[in-house]
Formats: sequence, C-alpha cells, structure tokens
Amino acid sequence: MIFILICSIIALAIICERIWVLLVRHKRIIPAKTLIEVKHRVERGEIDDARLACEKSASSLGRILLAGLESADAGREIIRERLEDRGVRESGELMRYLNVLSTVAGVAPLLGLLGTVTGMIRLFGVISLEGPGNPASMATGIAEALITTAAGLTVAIPSYVAYRYFTSRAERLVGEMEESALFLLEHIQTRPEPASGDEET
Repeated sequence: MIFILICSIIALAIICERIWVLLVRHKRIIPAKTLIEVKHRVERGEIDDARLACEKSASSLGRILLAGLESADAGREIIRERLEDRGVRESGELMRYLNVLSTVAGVAPLLGLLGTVTGMIRLFGVISLEGPGNPASMATGIAEALITTAAGLTVAIPSYVAYRYFTSRAERLVGEMEESALFLLEHIQTRPEPASGDEET
C-alpha cells in the first residue's frame, strides 16, 4: 500500500503538471497570433521581422520556426534538418513525464496483485495456526488482501486514461506545429525580395 500511495502521488503530480502545460497554457505552445504574423512576414519576404516575431513569442512553435528562419539562406535540406531537430526537442517537451505516467498505470495494479498474494499467504498462515473455525478472522484477512488490488486499480485506471488523453493532445499539437513548419519550408526559399523603401530618382 505504501508503494501504491507513492504511485498515486506521482500520477497526481504529473496529471496536474500536464493539465497546466497542455490545456491551461496551450496558447503558449502554438500562439495563433505568432503563426499568422510569421506566415505573413515570410510571404512578403520579411525574414528578419519573422525572426523577431518568433523570438518575442517564446513558444514551442516560435522556437521551431526560428530554427528554420535562422537557416533561411541555406539549402532546403539544411532548413528541413533544422526544423526536424528542433521539432523533436519540442515534441519531447510536450511528451515530458508521460512515460512515467504510463509506467504508473502499469505498475499500480501489479502492486495491488502482489499485495493480494502476500495477504493471502498471511491468511493461510493464520488458518494453519488457528484453523478454519473462525470465519470473522478469515473474512478480515481476505478483505485486507483485496484492498490492495482495489487500491492499485483505483490508481491505474485514471492514470491510464490521463496518459492516453495527454498523449493524444500532445500528438495533435505536434501535428499542428509540423504543418506550420512545412508551410515555412515551402515558402521560405520562394519568398520575394523585401520591398525597398528607397526609390531611385
């Protein structure tokens, strides 16, 4: 039960942290305003302004796009590599702690089953000493043994549901960032030259 309690504390902490990052602060991951501004700047060939917009956003999407914009004058493959490298790092941030949550969801019921087995072993030890003539003692022992299984499942089920939900949510955000990166890749090398403010007289 002590280990199951520890698992429940870990799961609760991760769930709260992921709710904060993926749900409450999701606009800091893919800010719509930054995305629109960067697309507009790239289409007009204003790469420096697009970089500035990415730096100001301080978001996952901004860091990915900035990696591509910093290589705007390089070849297509180099830009793609920079976008992919940064994308992997940012997706890793979105998936942070989810493997731990998955592990808790898998381990908690096993700990419950282990507690049940050891409880039954102790129960049979009591029966061997006192005999089967005390139903109250047997019922108490069985109840104590099954409590660990119930506790393990109580921790495992919400942990697994949360793991699946957060994974789906993170993958959706990663997909959106990939679409934006592909847009940047397609337009960054076909961008027009920025308009000059000075006209020849």
